[in-house]
Amino acid sequence: MDTKRRQNPNGTPKKQILSAQIDLKKFSASDFIPATEDEKRQQDVMSESTTFFRDGMRKLFKNPLAVASLIVLAAIILTIIIAPMVVPYSYEEILSVNGKRDKGAKNLAPFTYSEAEQRYIDAGGERFPHIFGTDEQCRDYFIRVIYGTRISLVVGFFASIIVLIIGMLYGSISGYLGGKVDLIMMRIVDIIYSLPDMLIIILLSVVLQERLHFPSGTLLARLGTSMVSLFIVFGLLYWVGMARLIRGQILSIKENEYILAARSIGANPGRIIRKHILPNCLSVIIISTALQIPSAIFTESFLSFCGIGVKAPMPSLGSLANNARAGLQSYPYKLVFPALIICLIVLSLNLLGDGLRDAFDPKLKR
Repeated sequence: MDTKRRQNPNGTPKKQILSAQIDLKKFSASDFIPATEDEKRQQDVMSESTTFFRDGMRKLFKNPLAVASLIVLAAIILTIIIAPMVVPYSYEEILSVNGKRDKGAKNLAPFTYSEAEQRYIDAGGERFPHIFGTDEQCRDYFIRVIYGTRISLVVGFFASIIVLIIGMLYGSISGYLGGKVDLIMMRIVDIIYSLPDMLIIILLSVVLQERLHFPSGTLLARLGTSMVSLFIVFGLLYWVGMARLIRGQILSIKENEYILAARSIGANPGRIIRKHILPNCLSVIIISTALQIPSAIFTESFLSFCGIGVKAPMPSLGSLANNARAGLQSYPYKLVFPALIICLIVLSLNLLGDGLRDAFDPKLKR
């Protein structure tokens, strides 16, 4: 009964004396103007729910260079996954016809066959074409480039993950604790910066070659001690740049009010770093990791080119380019193929890193 007394005849609540509620009885239908289409669209935009990652990805896909880089990388990754299932040759297989070694299949040009293969085809047999020709040891060059690309990409991604984990942990602890702890930790970083990475890789590869003996047939045995020493050097030396970037971000973020609020309610430092600080460093982490991958790939290719990379017969793009130097004048295409793949991967990853920086860095206005 009391509820009915507090309502108007049309069912709307009555206006109280000191209430800021609008009295609808004082207005007619002509006093209200319908919203325009622009105002409706503005309301849709204002009410749209989004996240930092979703908003960054939307900006990324508006960048044509970044999208083209993603397409190139996706095409390369799909090729190195599908090609070994289609091509019947192995990266270490010496070509043979009817069970006999084909000595005439040495340094064949792309899409050509040896005399023995041609006779086999004329007799009614089938032979998969040599897309990139063959090398000096009668091995299919296309499948060796495919496996070399696999090795280079795996080295790049794993090295960037190692750098990300060590650099993020070290930089977070140093930046959050500050004071003498930060001073000591940064002096250690300065010392590591002064170490010659190439010399350490060579020394480690020589020492590990005598000390380490991997079980035959395993992936580490096929990669060799030089690649293991490369991973160790990435874990020991190459994380310092990531650590400095994250430390600088944390030094500015930890002075904000929400960090003080988290401390005041009793949150421990590990939770504050994990839940409040690192998510606000996400743009720097994504960009640095994306730009670290081409650097690692280029380092591996350079070391393999110098002869201290993967263990033969396992190929990498750098070792293939190094082997192609001997016949550069007679067979220039052997250098063109691995060099072109290195350029495409490194250029695509660099352009993708720039696109991620433009999309995820809130300080950059487009």
